[in-house]
Amino acid sequence: MAKNTPEQQVEKISSGYTFEGGAITLGAALVDGEVHPEAQVRLPLRMMNRHGLVAGATGTGKTITLQVMAEQLSNAGVPVFLADVKGDLTGLSTPGASSEKLLARTQSVGMEWKAASFPVDYYSLGGSGEGIPVRATVSSFGPVLLARIMELNETQESSLLLVFHYADQQDLELYDLKDLRAVIQHLTSDEGKADLAELGGLSSATAGVLLRELVALEAKGMEKFFGEPEFDTTKLLRIADDGRGVLSCLELPSLLQQPLVFSTFLIWLLADLFEELPEVGDADKPKLVFFLDEAHLLFNDASKAFMDSITNTVRLIRSKGVGVFFITQTPKDVPGEILGQLANRVQHALRAFTPDDAKALKATVSTFPTSDYDLNEALTQAGTGEAVVVVMNEKGAPTPVAWTRMWSPTSNMGASPAETVKQVADASPLMQEYGTAVDRESAFEVLAARTTARDTAASPVAGSGTADTGPAPQERRPSASRPPAKQDNPVMEFAMQAAGLLGKELMRGMFGTRRRRR
Repeated sequence: MAKNTPEQQVEKISSGYTFEGGAITLGAALVDGEVHPEAQVRLPLRMMNRHGLVAGATGTGKTITLQVMAEQLSNAGVPVFLADVKGDLTGLSTPGASSEKLLARTQSVGMEWKAASFPVDYYSLGGSGEGIPVRATVSSFGPVLLARIMELNETQESSLLLVFHYADQQDLELYDLKDLRAVIQHLTSDEGKADLAELGGLSSATAGVLLRELVALEAKGMEKFFGEPEFDTTKLLRIADDGRGVLSCLELPSLLQQPLVFSTFLIWLLADLFEELPEVGDADKPKLVFFLDEAHLLFNDASKAFMDSITNTVRLIRSKGVGVFFITQTPKDVPGEILGQLANRVQHALRAFTPDDAKALKATVSTFPTSDYDLNEALTQAGTGEAVVVVMNEKGAPTPVAWTRMWSPTSNMGASPAETVKQVADASPLMQEYGTAVDRESAFEVLAARTTARDTAASPVAGSGTADTGPAPQERRPSASRPPAKQDNPVMEFAMQAAGLLGKELMRGMFGTRRRRR
């Protein structure tokens, strides 16, 4: 079949990217090396929960593309989450600087450029940075994700799941790592032998391995990521007073030495959102767009349980109104089960310097529909700030492939000054809510109290005088999320306790995560 003429190709792209509903603009089409501002390449808002991929070699403009997309989503009233691996996205809170070169480029792609800043919340994992601290309780993080951070094998991961099961059964709250360590120490102690035997699949030797791995985790300073107050992921859906979506920017530069930590925490955020948000079906625009940078780190050496859970989460979360965009170098970095769910593609240039590069290029070309472009040429010769785009139109069909010169951000292309980031973070109302860590009574304190009571009961002083009636029951302080049970109806009290234990088991999601109690 003969290819279209350049004029026909421009018309095909122009009509293929014209939508009835709201859309964000990615750029203008390039045909035969010429930019055509009349052929604007857009992405429909209502299709952004069909997920997407932004890929390309280092230095080809992926971060700028994220910035362009985030700005327009914010203007459309859609909140956005971005993982800022290099620190470049802090520029979102500072207006961009105009220049003759910038205005010439924006005019060539049909963009009316005007400097702007955007409503941003800066976050940091566990307070490791200037942003609002993001923490998770160990219990809500769950055994599958924790096993990934601890780099456990599948047998050890199964054993860790049994430890969580035991803690749920015994009503032992796991808020931080010392709580989990206390439970494992109890199970490996003389007093815990009977409990360990009841678990069946957990040997004392494996429990000892878990304990050593946990101590190693604490030695690396990872205890600061776990604890309270636990971050409520629905805060990522905030809308500013002026109606723009808030951009939640998670700073990660200091965590590049711990890629498993930050990549696994990103999945926890996504999994927690899945558990918390109601079903919304297809809406005119997404409730949140979630950008996962350095996506290849999510899948390196992942266990089968982890892979199954992330695949199902990505498949199902679109019905909650959440769109997920994976950011990486080549589509080969993303497993096929997930890649097949990414309907919106923005592919920046690839390099073909090595045999492996050539294979990656061939595989990438094969993921695009038939087009009028020579995609081998387009993907190797695209300049910085250019990309090959195909998205899903409002009818659920792929748009024509478009070699696109991307729009430019209206905020600062690069990092904001450190003092600006600190001022923005400190001014957020969320800093008051999450800025200070708290340590409520949990498994560590409960097990320590039991040990103290047992030692007191066994001492000669405790045994003298009146008849021994056993240790006094330990009174637990009621937590903020669980009111104290009434004591006037023993039958009702027993039923409520049984229901509570069952509820804990049922509330664990696909990653073994546990829903936040209201």
